[in-house]
Amino acid sequence: MSTALLALTLLLTAAPKVDAGVPWLAESMPLQLAVRSPEDLAFKAAAEREYLIFNLLTSGKLAWDRGDFDGAATRWEALLRTPALPADLFALVRPLATQARARAGGEGASLPEPAITMTPMEPEPPQKVAPTLFAVAGVITGGGTHGPGGAVVVLRRTDGATPKPRATRVKAVVQKNKRFMPHVIAVPVGATVEFRNDDELFHNVFSLSKPNDFDLGLYKSGAQREQVFSTPGAVQLLCNIHASMNGWIFVSDSPWFAQADGNGRFTVKNVPAGQYELEVWHEWSTQPPKQQVKVSGVMSELRLVVDGERRAPAFVPDKSGKQRQPQLGY
Repeated sequence: MSTALLALTLLLTAAPKVDAGVPWLAESMPLQLAVRSPEDLAFKAAAEREYLIFNLLTSGKLAWDRGDFDGAATRWEALLRTPALPADLFALVRPLATQARARAGGEGASLPEPAITMTPMEPEPPQKVAPTLFAVAGVITGGGTHGPGGAVVVLRRTDGATPKPRATRVKAVVQKNKRFMPHVIAVPVGATVEFRNDDELFHNVFSLSKPNDFDLGLYKSGAQREQVFSTPGAVQLLCNIHASMNGWIFVSDSPWFAQADGNGRFTVKNVPAGQYELEVWHEWSTQPPKQQVKVSGVMSELRLVVDGERRAPAFVPDKSGKQRQPQLGY
């Protein structure tokens, strides 16, 4: 037993001003304490805490002695949840609480709150309640002869600020068989994207999509380069050696985005309730469709259509933006 608990027990035993009408073991302290100063308040709070420990400990033992194992387990489990419980008392009570719960025929998976409250010395800070999050899902159709696959869905708040997404590292856009794999990838603003050469030849990945234009230079088979994308928007990927290679990175300025699969199905996860504008980007669409969406529960029946009217450019530029002729076999 802790020194403070022993001292309180002696104090309660020897105190001359105990109300005879209040039992020695109850939900209120039998000892009346005056509070006239901050020191008195601190003493009262400490005394009430020790009485809480004393009450739960002793009433649990009395319940055990009369065969009320559920009552004993309930009180001792509450005692074990008392903040800053002395280690020696915790070690003493824990096996007794476990044994009492077993004899009561159950498992103490959910511990009850203490039935006795105490006066806190300082107010506890308010607990933050996590917002309820929902999934927004649906199907995209259209995309002309290319189909809807690879479309990127982005949700932005219209009833408040859209938070900046958390920057991540994306592994990886692979160059394989003179192709970018995946052909389209969506990333958050600030993402670091790795480019790995899995071909048995050299590549030079670059983009002319300002302000996210970049040039990774020439690198051999097995080598890897990386690039940070700090501005939202679509970024076209090209290779300065192989004119047939092209791909896309869509950089989202919202944390709520998703990419459609080959059948056009998409799911944006972890969306808080609120009002949003939903926008769809597709590499062959000239006018990204937009739709107003109210999120108040799980949404799974959204239907969106993208056009496929964008035409391929007249030529594939080199990294200087000039026209080039594809090399034979490339």
